[in-house]
Amino acid sequence: MASKEAIRVGVVGVGRGRSFMRSAQATGMALVAICDTWEERLKEVGQDLGVTTYTDYDAFLDHDLDAVVLANYFHEHAPFAVKALTAGKHVMSECAACHTLAEGVALTRAVERSGKIYMFAENYPYMAYNQEMRRLYQAGEVGEFKYGEGEYVHPDPADVKLGRSCGINHWRNWIPSTYYCTHSIAPVMYITDTRPVKVNGFVVPYDFDDPSETMTVRRHDTAGIIICRMDNGAVLKSLHGQLRGHGNYVRIHGNRGLMENCRHGDKQRLRLWREPWDKPKGTPVETVYTPDFPEHHERATRAGHGGGDFFTTYHFSEAIRTGEPPYLDVYRGVTMSITGILAWRSALDDSTPLDVPDFRDEAVRKQYEHDHWSPDPTREDKDRPGTSIVGDIAPTEEARVFAKEIWAGKGYNGD
Repeated sequence: MASKEAIRVGVVGVGRGRSFMRSAQATGMALVAICDTWEERLKEVGQDLGVTTYTDYDAFLDHDLDAVVLANYFHEHAPFAVKALTAGKHVMSECAACHTLAEGVALTRAVERSGKIYMFAENYPYMAYNQEMRRLYQAGEVGEFKYGEGEYVHPDPADVKLGRSCGINHWRNWIPSTYYCTHSIAPVMYITDTRPVKVNGFVVPYDFDDPSETMTVRRHDTAGIIICRMDNGAVLKSLHGQLRGHGNYVRIHGNRGLMENCRHGDKQRLRLWREPWDKPKGTPVETVYTPDFPEHHERATRAGHGGGDFFTTYHFSEAIRTGEPPYLDVYRGVTMSITGILAWRSALDDSTPLDVPDFRDEAVRKQYEHDHWSPDPTREDKDRPGTSIVGDIAPTEEARVFAKEIWAGKGYNGD
């Protein structure tokens, strides 16, 4: 594709997908079609943007597209991606990359067969302080990675939770607490160029004394904690969920220093610490500053998720133009996604350690190609695992009535 030729892109999902629609033009893409099953909202957005709309995904793929952005439901990305790749489209997929290990196998094979670009749209690595920590790490400022922490803590009141999860079986209402782990794992992988090879999963159980949980129809636990052994021997702690204390934090301990974003005041600031005997002569032990984005600062600061929404789209378009896979390729996307799945298996088995398979290896993939283990309540599977460590959770009648009131206000009148 010529460097100045616009990449014709279609977006699936008129909710979360709006951010990708907005960033398309800024990164050399031309939005030409959108797809969703929510017909009223689809028509409204399509008219606003002046693009073709589809409720049928197969018909959408027949449109004159170069690339597809998947912003549909969390647990439905892989089948949509495989179909798009098979149709000859480049794909950028929101998290998670896959919902089962078998889907991870199918997705990696589809990318390899197609020869097309696959980008995992995990946006948290591209926050300014995470990009700066990657630069510092690669420059050797803190030495070799030994221990890291990634946190994505996102509490909300019950009405807000319900407003973004219309329907009793919306994925946000049942997905196990370890599954939504990529926002906390990805920045550490990106900064240090390491990957998980072993995982232990833990959960903070569902809180029957917290109205922000009991006044929803959610049936999963409060938070997930994943301990990973990385491929260089380092240890990573991933924390994500509904605990009080909203924030996104990354902490990297090297054998020559520490770096992290600040927990107090402006959380976009970065703190670099080196012991007196480790630091270069003439430099302070502690340095705290607010880093800029290394490039495209103005466009990134106007985008969502701390600039991450711009950079995922930017790197996707650059990968298509150059033919070079992006950093967040299918292998990294699948790795961090299956880490959450395996962590749930671990948590259900008293947090026993489990190996994280490397799906770059076809011989390894063969072992998992029929692994369809899933807690999805809409799937008919007699061996289906539960969604909470405390067992089946039945929403109260009061919560169901409240949910329907909130959903009706969003234009959803189903169960």
